[in-house]
Amino acid sequence: MQAIAYICLTIAALCWGGNTVAGKLALGHVSPMTLTLLRWFLATALIAAISVPQLKRDWPVVRKNLPLLFFYGVVGYTLFNAILYSAVQYTTAINVAIEQAGIPMLIFLLNFVFFRTGVSVAQIAGFAMTLAGVALTAAHGDLATLLQLDLNRGDALMLIAVVAYSVYTIFLRWRPPLDWRTLMAIPALGAMLSAIPLMIWEVSRGNAQLPDGEGWIIAFYTAIFASLLAQVFYIKGVITIGANRAGLFINLVPVFGTLLSVALLGEQLQLFHIIALALALGGIAIAEKGRPKTPAPAAN
Repeated sequence: MQAIAYICLTIAALCWGGNTVAGKLALGHVSPMTLTLLRWFLATALIAAISVPQLKRDWPVVRKNLPLLFFYGVVGYTLFNAILYSAVQYTTAINVAIEQAGIPMLIFLLNFVFFRTGVSVAQIAGFAMTLAGVALTAAHGDLATLLQLDLNRGDALMLIAVVAYSVYTIFLRWRPPLDWRTLMAIPALGAMLSAIPLMIWEVSRGNAQLPDGEGWIIAFYTAIFASLLAQVFYIKGVITIGANRAGLFINLVPVFGTLLSVALLGEQLQLFHIIALALALGGIAIAEKGRPKTPAPAAN
């Protein structure tokens, strides 16, 4: 069972890593906000098709928690991905992939600031390493760039996306007791609705591009693999080995994103990318290994 969980979690990370590459491949085939709307329209339709009976049963709980569930969709789904798809217009997919390693570090910081989550010396050291890796990537190997506040526009956008997804993750502590299908379907609906104004804004600026054939393939990839299958596999892994151990597999996202960017996009892997990736993943591993010990929660 553990082996199956590891396979499921690895596939989920691979799908999410591919999302960064999909955003880069979309250039010239479908515009960022159009892709965001299509992704969540397709994902909502697909998950609703297999969840109608469960949605009816869960509706009383959904109705009481609708603002929170829509918040998940707006911030964690639409805002994060709209910014990601915009960021890859100005920077490399490798940079975007590695900068996502900053999410666990920021989640840790927010948990400490707002909820006084316990912290160890190893965690401080580990996340300092992660921060150094993300900063090195954002500065394209020249940390002096950070002092001059002259970041690449795409890297600056991606750092905003990292903040958005970290806030979304923190708010998941208040998720209502719902079936996983409902927890996917309602936020996906919120994401789709919130993407409509973004596309209207894109049209008003004359930047909208409807998908061509390749654009539709990319849209379906993001809806089926990056949105639905990744979540299904991730949830299965969490159920089998627990959330804390499953969460470590998210650290594979920048690894897969980097490797796919080199293999599919022909982007050049530079020395600072390798150093940054080692710092980011090594820092997260040290932080997880040295986390304060807490009693294991009772099984549900």
